[in-house]
Amino acid sequence: MRNATARLLDSGNVAALIAGVIALVLVLNRSTWLPLRNVVTIAHEGGHAVVALLSGRKLNGIRLHSDTSGLTVSTGRSHGPGMVFTLLAGYPAVSLLGLGGAWLVTSDRERWMLWGCIALLVLMLLAVRNAYGVLSVLVTGGALGAVSWLASPSWQALCAALLCWFLLIGGLRPLSELGRKRRRGRAGDSDADQLARLTGVAGGAWMFLWFLFGLASLLLGGFWLLLMPQV
Repeated sequence: MRNATARLLDSGNVAALIAGVIALVLVLNRSTWLPLRNVVTIAHEGGHAVVALLSGRKLNGIRLHSDTSGLTVSTGRSHGPGMVFTLLAGYPAVSLLGLGGAWLVTSDRERWMLWGCIALLVLMLLAVRNAYGVLSVLVTGGALGAVSWLASPSWQALCAALLCWFLLIGGLRPLSELGRKRRRGRAGDSDADQLARLTGVAGGAWMFLWFLFGLASLLLGGFWLLLMPQV
């Protein structure tokens, strides 16, 4: 930890900090957040899908909508650990993807990060069941592919860092949006409310758990990104 702190103080990696500021602006600005939120939704629904398969459920399909909402449908028991973990996975998946990417970037493996995301998008494409969802996944994968094929190593590192920052920061904003909807009584079928009905634990408690996980991921992932090799 002491060596990492020394590296942070000595790195002077202004580029990584600037990437974080840009990501923050993209998340907080409504005009940029609305289209880019699709990236967060893709990661969210991908998290549901992966855990559904790991828990033994049958994945029937994923739908991504133009209002940036999404739906993952799986078949299996309507209660029990498999269903609970499937519902639980969506919000943390966004932060976890950003955290894993940050570790790869700070380890000078940003190309692995980009190609890993492309591979996950290809697998997700097989499960998407609507035209807008296919378009969203193709556009996202195409952008990552262009960076990995055409950009110089320095630009690859910067773009990968920007994506990590965006996932880490952007993973928190949907929770505030969900909180507002729940207060207005417009989110009865949200992940949090479905978990509340399944487990008897209040939906607000699940949201607080997701927020803590997202915040811890942002702090750790941000620390790693500020240690990334100079670009």
